[in-house]
Amino acid sequence: MKFINKSAILALFLLSATVINAQATKEKVDGVIGVVGDYVILDSDIDLEYIQLRAQGVDVKEISRCELFGKQLEDKLYAHQAVVDSIIVTDVEVNGFMEEQIDAMVEQVGSMDKVLTFYRKKNVDEFRAYFFDIIKNNKLTSQMQKKIVDDVQITPEEVRNFFKGIPKDEIPTFGAEIEVAQIVVKPVVPESEKQAVIKKLKELKQEVLNGSSFFSKAVLFSEDPGSSSNGGYYKMNRKTPFVKEFKEVAFSLAVGEISEPFETEFGYHIIQVDKIKGQDVELRHILISPKVSSEALKEAKLKIEGIRTKILTGEISFADAAKSSSDEKETRNNGGVLLNPRTLEPRFELTKMDPSLYGRVSTLKDTEITVPFIDEERTGKVYKIMTVNNRTEEHKADFSQDYLKIKELALKDKQIKAIAKWTEEKIDETYIKISTDYKDCEFTNNWTKK
Repeated sequence: MKFINKSAILALFLLSATVINAQATKEKVDGVIGVVGDYVILDSDIDLEYIQLRAQGVDVKEISRCELFGKQLEDKLYAHQAVVDSIIVTDVEVNGFMEEQIDAMVEQVGSMDKVLTFYRKKNVDEFRAYFFDIIKNNKLTSQMQKKIVDDVQITPEEVRNFFKGIPKDEIPTFGAEIEVAQIVVKPVVPESEKQAVIKKLKELKQEVLNGSSFFSKAVLFSEDPGSSSNGGYYKMNRKTPFVKEFKEVAFSLAVGEISEPFETEFGYHIIQVDKIKGQDVELRHILISPKVSSEALKEAKLKIEGIRTKILTGEISFADAAKSSSDEKETRNNGGVLLNPRTLEPRFELTKMDPSLYGRVSTLKDTEITVPFIDEERTGKVYKIMTVNNRTEEHKADFSQDYLKIKELALKDKQIKAIAKWTEEKIDETYIKISTDYKDCEFTNNWTKK
């Protein structure tokens, strides 16, 4: 199942509200300061950039209006060229993303009326039209950027030449890294508890069929933190990153139909489909997870303590114990080794680790094993033990040891050059007009076509 980053959306919402309020109190008449193809840039757009940066905690004293104007010009050039190149951002795609964002905003602040008040819009239609244009332009910009760099490849020889070309006093330093492995033991949920949850969901389904509101039942009983307060509502299509079992049931139902209880890694669900619009399905669901007893937790702890003892006495290696005994399928076959979600590599830079993981392993010596501890995962409470397999201290970049990191730097450098070349060419081909108020700006790109 998918869970929205609500704190990020709330920050975006409050930031946008600040922007709108600031715009409403401007005394000077807003004017067009730039045109790129069919897109215009207003003087107030620069003010909004400043507000956004301040909201993010950025010191704007050294950032000039010319710099921010240059950024606006770049964004509009991307969006304009995306349209020229027939890059398609469908209304369905924009509307789907917009609905998700609006739902999150409403959930955070309490009502659609509050959203309209923050954005100073008269009604929902006016707000949606405004928000639609913002989202579509952002998507056009990002897809154009992606198209420019997608075909940029890097060869081993180019990586080598890139590294050789770095002055010795500018060779990057890479932070200390570790490889972490874990063994997970999940408490066993008795069949009687599973059947009790299934029975409860069947009762809720029958109550809805008898006339009760699915919305209210979801608010009262669903344990999904991402949707329960909104009556279990989700909007999805086949590309939406929900778990397989959930999607299979969702797309098998007719409008108004309620599923039988079914199981995913999160627990047991029932789904009711509200609407089907093309490829999109709007639904509500109720999630209830079987409860883990204190006795089951105690048994899980005893099991993982036994595994740890066997490793410490040399009866079995940590990797082999993970393969034979860990209940986490994602790491079990790899000897329990965790993948860094940012790089998808089995190494974590200490300064960039998740704080909770850092607190568990940062002081471990090689081959030392943590004591068993309870961890609250999205699927419930589990017992874990962890160890550090390999450790690399902070060091100057070494070509053989850090090839993948150097390759990433070399590829980014090549992509930046590709974007610069593309921008230079498109500026020459595109109608661009700059206000006389900004003619003296020293832009990175040749926007004034001098």
